[in-house]
Amino acid sequence: MDPDLKAALRREALTARRQGGDDAALAGNLAQVLAPHGDKVLAGYWPMRGEADPRPAMVAHAAPVCLPVVLGPARPLVFRRYDGRLETGSFGTSHPPPDCPELQPQVLIVPLAGYDLAGNRLGYGGGFYDRTLQALRAVSPVLAIGLAYAVQEIRLIPVEPTDEPLDLIVTDRGILHPGEK
Repeated sequence: MDPDLKAALRREALTARRQGGDDAALAGNLAQVLAPHGDKVLAGYWPMRGEADPRPAMVAHAAPVCLPVVLGPARPLVFRRYDGRLETGSFGTSHPPPDCPELQPQVLIVPLAGYDLAGNRLGYGGGFYDRTLQALRAVSPVLAIGLAYAVQEIRLIPVEPTDEPLDLIVTDRGILHPGEK
């Protein structure tokens, strides 16, 4: 796999993301996808650098909500229950403090730089979500929902054996079901 190609695709997707999109439509589509999962532990994220914002859906979710915590390079994320408190973490992230209990999410809203229609995700290059999804899926089923603006679509993302696919992709233009015709 050509790392320069992935880096170039990532730059293009992040540039496109700056255009943003219809935040109200994005929130409505995400709420529609999450509605049948209101009783499950939801992992969201605190948006940064222009990421699509999952917070309206997180606030509306009935079951516990947690946020990811980066423990270190090449390690899966852990998730702490979100109780309104945040602290600054690695890579500019925001997450709950250490005294918040760790939870195992059943549904994850996953940030991304870009996506393709096959359900492949282009992240930021650290592999955190790939490692995390692999670990969670080894224990029990989880639903991985990519959240992005439609302008972040990439025609074809080169896939590596360690890449974990998304189950759904929610954009401001619709809900994509990879693998379905």
